[in-house]
Amino acid sequence: MHSASPDDELSPRESFLLERQSVAINQFDERTPDIYRKPIELPQEVADWVAGWGGRSLFLTGAIGVGKTHTAWKTCRRWLEAQYGPGQPWQGTPIIRTFRSTALFDALRPDAPDGEGRALVKKLQQVDLLFIDDLAAARATTWTQERLFEIFDERYIRRRPVIITCDVLPSQLSEVTGPRVASRLAEMCGNSIVLLEGPDRRQGRAA
Repeated sequence: MHSASPDDELSPRESFLLERQSVAINQFDERTPDIYRKPIELPQEVADWVAGWGGRSLFLTGAIGVGKTHTAWKTCRRWLEAQYGPGQPWQGTPIIRTFRSTALFDALRPDAPDGEGRALVKKLQQVDLLFIDDLAAARATTWTQERLFEIFDERYIRRRPVIITCDVLPSQLSEVTGPRVASRLAEMCGNSIVLLEGPDRRQGRAA
């Protein structure tokens, strides 16, 4: 996004994008849980992913409590900011959906009322950025794995990015997601698998 000094005059398009960016960021901040609103410095690998993601997905892994979820929320915000830069194609506001894996798997259950699970699958296939937190924490049924395959396969084909946090690597996710999703996720992330290290932030203070 063009950064103007007080003496610069923004073009109508730049003014429009600046206003739309501000609205989108404010709306995202309102949806962000309070605990993850605190500013943090993104690891260089993550900042590089935002700067040149090109459709590739991001996988954040590491031990419990190292700040994977906080990093992912800030990455989503940084990604959203970046979509209003020069040459970006957006005519409206990019759509980001965020889910904890346990809540997502519950929403995809076969007895969800009035076809809500099927409608959710379609939405998650199409959103601009999908963030699933703590993917290995949930237990999937065969039904859930099939729905996950529908979501990930469409995003894989369309090169729509996902951000995953997990305490294991994509290759170790087969029991949760099924082997087809684990395989696609490994290719979608490629070299964008970032290991976060450090002490458990929850020991004696907020994560």
